Amino acid sequence: MTIAPAAAETIAAYFKDTGGKPDDYDCVVTGDLGEVGSRSLKELLKKEGVDISENHRDCGLMIYDRRQQDVHAGGSGCGCCASVLCSRLLGDMEAGRLKNILFIATGALLSTTTAGQSKTIPSVAHLVNLTLS
Repeated sequence: MTIAPAAAETIAAYFKDTGGKPDDYDCVVTGDLGEVGSRSLKELLKKEGVDISENHRDCGLMIYDRRQQDVHAGGSGCGCCASVLCSRLLGDMEAGRLKNILFIATGALLSTTTAGQSKTIPSVAHLVNLTLS
């Protein structure tokens, strides 16, 4: 299961609607895609003409030191997004290191009924632009 398609669709729609581009932001941060999902996200967005490879960060990858910890593809779950936003990104904004963040929280809409019926698991991505004026 990957949540990357929901994130890609949300990001592509945002840039289309606003006329913005990835390098307008200090970073484009996704929730908890980990290594595999982040790779998929970048591939999907490139097909849409959007390249976030230079400033993409994923909370699932930022929460661990993968060289020191055996976490494989990174973190997963809604806690990654909240933890990184509150412990690092907002602090970086307050300190002036970051001024403009595109933040995309991702998640799966899990249901025992859907899983029991062997249906695909829908996913969702909510995007917010955090800026300092």
